[in-house]
Amino acid sequence: MRASIRPSDDTTAPTAPAPGPARRGFGRAHAVLFAVTALVYAVVVAGVLADTSLVRLDWSLELLKPYKRWPEVRPLLDVWIVAGQRGPSAILACLWLGWRSYRQRTVRPLLVMGAALLLLNITVGGVKIITGRLGPHYAHVIDSPELFAGGTIFPSGHTANAVVTWGVLAYLAVRWRRTGTVLAALTAASIGLTTVYLGTHWISDVVAGWTAGLLVLLALPLVEPLVDGVNRWVTALYHGPQGAPARSRTGASPTTAADPG
Repeated sequence: MRASIRPSDDTTAPTAPAPGPARRGFGRAHAVLFAVTALVYAVVVAGVLADTSLVRLDWSLELLKPYKRWPEVRPLLDVWIVAGQRGPSAILACLWLGWRSYRQRTVRPLLVMGAALLLLNITVGGVKIITGRLGPHYAHVIDSPELFAGGTIFPSGHTANAVVTWGVLAYLAVRWRRTGTVLAALTAASIGLTTVYLGTHWISDVVAGWTAGLLVLLALPLVEPLVDGVNRWVTALYHGPQGAPARSRTGASPTTAADPG
């Protein structure tokens, strides 16, 4: 009878190398997409400032009065537009991210959202202040870009906020990132078009909002090292240098200090 040959007990099967840390920064494709998005953003801003045909397109869509042509969908869209407002959307997002932070014992999800919203304030808020554009409901002269009149309509904060808030959730949802990305894109697209339907934004406001929000999402890999550094600092502050809960100044553990008996 042929003897079967078995590997000895001390023989171990080769194992795949452990995955290294995630790459940070920009790859080539990422850098190209970032540059193209920044260029589109700059072109839209310049097109409005220079009073180009883009402004005429704004007025053409506004004079159509979509909310008067199709009034039957307005009640639904009046509710849907809330998904792009900073307050409600940020509260819902932070509730979910707070739950994730609690489960994972890390504040990184909340830090990523905070960093994204801070970048959004810079990329959108600065342009709003510089242009001072009025919205369609407050416009005075047809074919005028209505600039420097004290408005805060350009770019669309509703649209940019929808891109960033729901985009960050998709960015952090590793297992469902593809599905989340599609849902986030559809939400941001519909929010932007809803503002045009309601007459609260020009179409150029919306395009600028889409690109400004996308720039923030594309810039997140650059701020990841800072986010990780803050996360490590917060974790060490809570757990102590050895990964255990920090001790009190007297050297006793929190339990001992609280219950000396």
